[in-house]
Amino acid sequence: MLNIKRPLSVVLAGALLFSVTACGGGQQADSASTGGTKTIKIANYFAESHSQNVALREKFKPLVEENTDLKVEIYPNNELGAEAQYTNGLRSGTVEMAVAGMGLQANAPKLGVVEWPFLFEDYDHAQKTLDGDLGDELGQEFKGQGVKLLGWTANGFRNVSSNRPVKSMEDFKGLRLRMPDLPLYIKTGESLGVSVQPMAISEIFTALEQGVIDGQENPYATVRASGWHEVQSHILESQHMFSPNAYLMNTAFWEGLTKEEQAAIQKAADEASDYQWDLSRKSVEEDKKFLQEHGVEITVPDEGFKKEMVEAVQPVYDELYAKHDWAKGFADRVKAAKE
Repeated sequence: MLNIKRPLSVVLAGALLFSVTACGGGQQADSASTGGTKTIKIANYFAESHSQNVALREKFKPLVEENTDLKVEIYPNNELGAEAQYTNGLRSGTVEMAVAGMGLQANAPKLGVVEWPFLFEDYDHAQKTLDGDLGDELGQEFKGQGVKLLGWTANGFRNVSSNRPVKSMEDFKGLRLRMPDLPLYIKTGESLGVSVQPMAISEIFTALEQGVIDGQENPYATVRASGWHEVQSHILESQHMFSPNAYLMNTAFWEGLTKEEQAAIQKAADEASDYQWDLSRKSVEEDKKFLQEHGVEITVPDEGFKKEMVEAVQPVYDELYAKHDWAKGFADRVKAAKE
């Protein structure tokens, strides 16, 4: 479970991150080396039991440590701060590696393409797209932000969980729904008719428990691993977005490695990525069953309701196409990757 009931740990982690940054003057921190051994600190916001951390523990860490003299340390549950904090640390060099979402789309809008609403049909479509030319092209966008893309992983299709049933477009009205503080998400939520409440993922449990929000939207695995089923009663299997994650490494740290170390890290990332995709696929039905056994009612929308949701978010695309001359072409390429 995410360490969302212990905000003090996040505060301490943030203080530690600030201290490291201050000591390092924005450059690669001295803490990356211990007794002459370089350490790869990997930050993420997932619970320890989530497939993202399982893949890091069972594949990435042992493969890197067996084939190099590097040490790998994994920091789940926002232990190095919330995603925005550790992503900033990644770019400045105080964090060597991270499993991150597409938060950098605020600076590089093309990175948001992979989360456009109702764009991917299934896991195979998403993986084929991200592992292909379009994924490589997005890697160049990451490079422009000071980080190297090592591989893509799957967060999964996002669904709406709430403390009341959502079985029609009418039920979205007035629903106070937590979403990430990104324009794409906010616009998508507003198009569906909800009252978007941006906040950090670490704040969700308490906000749900105290009734500050009515719901949130994330994949089944995140709902289960985060324990939100304890404070939620319903899930709409909306699958309104597919959220990938990326293995990202600080560019300066990467370039400071030997060719042999780079090759070993890339091989470990490739194997961990493939493993995580498989775990994520397999966990969907298991997580649904678990949540249902713990009292959560799951609604699968019929074709009519799904069509209404797709039509409702069309203004998101209209705005993107009007704002970016590359947007329509990118969307068409993603759709064509299914064929």
